Amino acid sequence: MDRISGLSDELLVKVLRFLPTKEVVSTSILSKRWEFLWLWVPKLKFVMNHYESDLPIQDFITKNLLLLKAQVIESFHLQCFNSSFKPEDIKHWVETTISRRVRELIINYCNLFWLDKPVVLLAIPSSLYTCTSLVTLKLIGDTIIVDVPRTVCLPSLKTLKLDSVAYSSEDSLRLLLSYCPVLEDLTINRDRHDNVKTLVIIVPSLLRLNLPIDGAYSCDGYVIVTPSLKYFKVPGLYEEDFSYLIMHMPKVEEADLSVEQDVERLFESITSVKRLSLSVLLDFEDESMYHNGIYFNQLEHLKLHIYRDNWSKLLVRLLEDSPKLRVLKLVVDDDPSFDEEYEHASWKYNDESSVPKCLLDSLEIFEFAGYTRRPEERDFVSYILKHACHLKTSSISHLSCYV
Repeated sequence: MDRISGLSDELLVKVLRFLPTKEVVSTSILSKRWEFLWLWVPKLKFVMNHYESDLPIQDFITKNLLLLKAQVIESFHLQCFNSSFKPEDIKHWVETTISRRVRELIINYCNLFWLDKPVVLLAIPSSLYTCTSLVTLKLIGDTIIVDVPRTVCLPSLKTLKLDSVAYSSEDSLRLLLSYCPVLEDLTINRDRHDNVKTLVIIVPSLLRLNLPIDGAYSCDGYVIVTPSLKYFKVPGLYEEDFSYLIMHMPKVEEADLSVEQDVERLFESITSVKRLSLSVLLDFEDESMYHNGIYFNQLEHLKLHIYRDNWSKLLVRLLEDSPKLRVLKLVVDDDPSFDEEYEHASWKYNDESSVPKCLLDSLEIFEFAGYTRRPEERDFVSYILKHACHLKTSSISHLSCYV
């Protein structure tokens, strides 16, 4: 303790920034010097478990948030439950952080659906949408309402996450995004009743996008225009009666796609990709998986998750269209939907005289995790080992590895 007491207050505050808020506040009992030192810490995090009493925390935040001495609140993170936290209190806290030029704001307002209590909605205060200091905004919870006013200005916002929130109108999300001129990272997880029919994402500055494309949310369609995108993740494109338009992404370098219907339109938008992780949840029984003319001339790293039979047809087509591929990883799902009638069927490349260029020139690493010894797998492995002229390492294991 003597060594710590020799440190300056400024240095002690820097150390306290790395501790949970509960522990930071507890230092106030150490000595008179420490009594108010925690008020200079610019990061606050309150995460409630459903079995904890929320009332002491509410009182603490209400009494002390205004007393903070830090000129800028670097981060305010609140996870709570609408069974006991009042929306007007949270709105007041958010407004207070905005007045202190908050840089990161995370609100997780959860609905404990197993409790027999009425659902209380939280409308985010309008002052949030003109917060010039805000760099990161994450709103999580199906009881949060995003009600975007006509006056919006978020000139510093770079990271935005909207998880299971509802929007006050069809146009709220589009309006919000259109006034984020430097937005780089966007994650949207939808709720079935989010009040959006057509989800429109037009963000010229966007670099990273994580978006399930799903017609199960009473959705008519998706429009995505992100010409600067470098990372694109689609956790699920499910087979529903809806339309989607994804404009070409000429700068995309990495994509993580999980699809249950045609891959063609997604492939058309990501032809510049260098790293591709692909999960395909449908059978490719015919040869026309996507039209001719789609090439992945920059693709170097390909990971394919296997769920169904006939996966090798798509994979060979990708090998043919990826002349610079260096790394190929295959992973069989823990619970694949294999057709037992297909068990004894074999696979054979249609044209042995025309080996994909990447096997002859560039493939160096081949990994197969979750290998089950099915004929399709055995035949494909034999084909790779026979024709990959520059293979440096290969591994085949019976355990799936999701890394």
